[in-house]
Amino acid sequence: MLIGDIDVHPLTDGTFRASPAYFGEHVRAEGHEDLFSRDSMAWLPIGCFLVRTGDRTILVDAGIGPEMRDDGPRRFLVGGQLLLGLRAVGVTPADVTDVVCTHLHADHCGWLFDRNADPVFTRAAVWFGARDWDHFVANPEVLMFDHIRRGFRAASERQGDRLRPVADDTTIAPGVTVTMTPGHTPGHLSVIVASGGRRALLLGDAIICPVQLDEPTWQSIGDVDPELARRIRERLFRELEDEATVGAGAHFPELRFGRVLAGEGRRWFT
Repeated sequence: MLIGDIDVHPLTDGTFRASPAYFGEHVRAEGHEDLFSRDSMAWLPIGCFLVRTGDRTILVDAGIGPEMRDDGPRRFLVGGQLLLGLRAVGVTPADVTDVVCTHLHADHCGWLFDRNADPVFTRAAVWFGARDWDHFVANPEVLMFDHIRRGFRAASERQGDRLRPVADDTTIAPGVTVTMTPGHTPGHLSVIVASGGRRALLLGDAIICPVQLDEPTWQSIGDVDPELARRIRERLFRELEDEATVGAGAHFPELRFGRVLAGEGRRWFT
C-alpha cells in the first residue's frame, strides 16, 4: 500500500490464537462469529509492517521469532515466518535500517536477537518506548525470553548507539513518526506514516482488534493499565474518523487497514 510516496507492506510472523477470555472474563464468542471460529477461538496474525521511504527500510515490530508460546486456553502463539516474508519482497536482514518495536512483548521483538542473543538485523537502529526498557529488560520478574533480555543488555553495553529508546513523539525518518500510546504497556508507541496528504497508523497492540470499536470494554489480558489503554483506543479511533487516515494493528484480521465511518453511530470500514 502506498501512503503518498511511502510504501507500507504488511508481513506476518505466524499465528496468534486467542479465546474470548483473552479479551476479558465477561466476553463470549456468541454474536461475534466474524471474529471467533467454530472452535470459539480467534485466529489472528502476528503482524509486522515493512515501511520503505528514500534510503530507509523500516521494520515495524519484529514478531515472536522461531518460537512457540502456550499460555493455556486463553492464547497460543507460534512464529518463525518473518524472515521468509522479508525475503519474498526482496529484503534481507542486513537491508533493514531501522526496527521499531511498538512494545517489548515477546510477539513484537522476537526477531531482534537470535538464540545466542546476537542481533539479527545487524545494521539497524532499534526504536522502542523508554518505559518498556524499565518494565521488561531491567526487571527480571517480568516474563521475557531470556535471549531477548540478554540481547538487549549486550547491545546496551557494546552497541548502545543502536538502541534508541524514546519517551516523546519522535520523527525517525521523513514522513515516519512514533507517538506514545501507553496502556497496553508502559512505553507502548504507535507509528504514523504520512505523505501526500494521507496517513497510516501502525497501532501495535494499542488496538488489538477492530471489534473494540463496538465493544469498548474488551481489552487484552496483557494490558498493564486497562483504563489508560481504553482511553488511548478511543483517541485512536477518533483519529481514524479522518477520511485521509487508515490504520492497522499487529493482530488485525488479515492485517487489513481500515478506518472509522462516523455518522449515526460508528462502524469499522476496510
